[in-house]
Amino acid sequence: MTETTWLDATAQAELVRRGEVSPAELVEAAIARIEKVNPQLHAVVRDRFEDARTDAAGEVPDGPFRGVPFLLKDIGCHVAGDETRYGTSVLAGVRWPHDSHLGRLFREAGLVTVGRTNVPEFGTTVTTEPPCNPPARNPWDPAHSAGGSSGGSAAAVAAGLVPIAHANDGGGSIRIPASLCGLVGLKPTRARVSQGPDVGEGWAGATIDGVVTRSVRDTATALDWIGRPMPGDPYTAPPLPRPLAEEVGAPVGRLRVALLDTDPPDAHLDSAHCRAAVEHAGRLLEDLGCAVEPGTPDRMFDERFSRSFNATIAADVALTVSAFERVLGRPITDDELEPRNAAYRAAGSRMSATDYLATRAWLGHWVRSVAAFWAPPELGGRGVDLLVTPTVGAPPPELGWFTAAGPEQEGRRINSYIPYTAQFNVTGQPAISLPLHRTDDGLPVGVQLVAAYGREDVLVRVAAALEQAAPWADRRPPVAG
Repeated sequence: MTETTWLDATAQAELVRRGEVSPAELVEAAIARIEKVNPQLHAVVRDRFEDARTDAAGEVPDGPFRGVPFLLKDIGCHVAGDETRYGTSVLAGVRWPHDSHLGRLFREAGLVTVGRTNVPEFGTTVTTEPPCNPPARNPWDPAHSAGGSSGGSAAAVAAGLVPIAHANDGGGSIRIPASLCGLVGLKPTRARVSQGPDVGEGWAGATIDGVVTRSVRDTATALDWIGRPMPGDPYTAPPLPRPLAEEVGAPVGRLRVALLDTDPPDAHLDSAHCRAAVEHAGRLLEDLGCAVEPGTPDRMFDERFSRSFNATIAADVALTVSAFERVLGRPITDDELEPRNAAYRAAGSRMSATDYLATRAWLGHWVRSVAAFWAPPELGGRGVDLLVTPTVGAPPPELGWFTAAGPEQEGRRINSYIPYTAQFNVTGQPAISLPLHRTDDGLPVGVQLVAAYGREDVLVRVAAALEQAAPWADRRPPVAG
């Protein structure tokens, strides 16, 4: 069979369309890679190899990724009859009764799911080190974190186990592991991808699903396919001017680009490697014809933001735990939860409805201040097309760093590591992490591009041009399939 390990999903599907490989052959090759490499990475926590073999041998839907092996993150995207454990052992054995809208769309795209990927409990941290599973290890250096909460998905794609995997993002959980593992990770505009029928909005509208990939064209094609609302969604994203796949290779144009020029608060990490990554991206964008200047949205680093955002997470964790208690038919005790999530549940349970709505109201006011940066001058804005920031505050940390100082310091270390991502979950704007930089010892460092609300087309057009100008497709991590 044609060697497919490092082909992206688009190329693998093209081989299937031409009859050069079969879905069954692609799936068998992916299973072999997982069996070989996963013991070193712990990216995949549950396989469905026999079901995948059956699916690949049957009538595979003729979508854009027909026959391509795929992994689902172990948070969200329920599939009828399968487990989704959310990184906790308390849900072991619980099988979901119906497909999510997204699960159905992935299947109709022709993707063949071969397993579920490692996640932190409930996705509430930025590294994948749950007590119920071994930690997900970074294929560029297994002593380091693969990020979170989509760390297992990112490690698997970076190591060549599959070319594309499901991910989702509530405070950076697509972009953070994409940065740490050297991948493309696009967080779509709020409500671009439906979370129905079980969820209308999560984390006060901050959560959204997507994928991690090794190529911009895979990301664009995937979002074209899954970016379709479900009837009854509470709101939907603005329609795009044309399919995102058509933005790949399109002229960038004379865009106004702002390079972040304000330091995060002292409590946040601010690595020289990450600053260098932004400067390099700025030079590449100038070479592409963009007008690049310094700039930072007003109130991007407002000290009240983290407290308010964490309050919405606490409320959601309390709701989530109570929903799982109804599924189990019994209470979930604090000692069954990680200390972080037990604390979130307690805080969320104490919060009054008035306090929660006041937090939402403050965040709404804050969002308008930040989003004005992208508004045209006639509406009082800066008229910027793109903001460029580091994706995270530092290169991939060693496993254990977030919890090494004890439970009371864990939250501070989480917040210190993500000065740049969660803001755009709350504003709802699309943002993408691209693997444009590496440390001297070869660890990936991502760069984040943020566009105006609803403008994934701008992100994809620019990301594809940067991929052409500074290619990353030939990079191979030391631990790989």
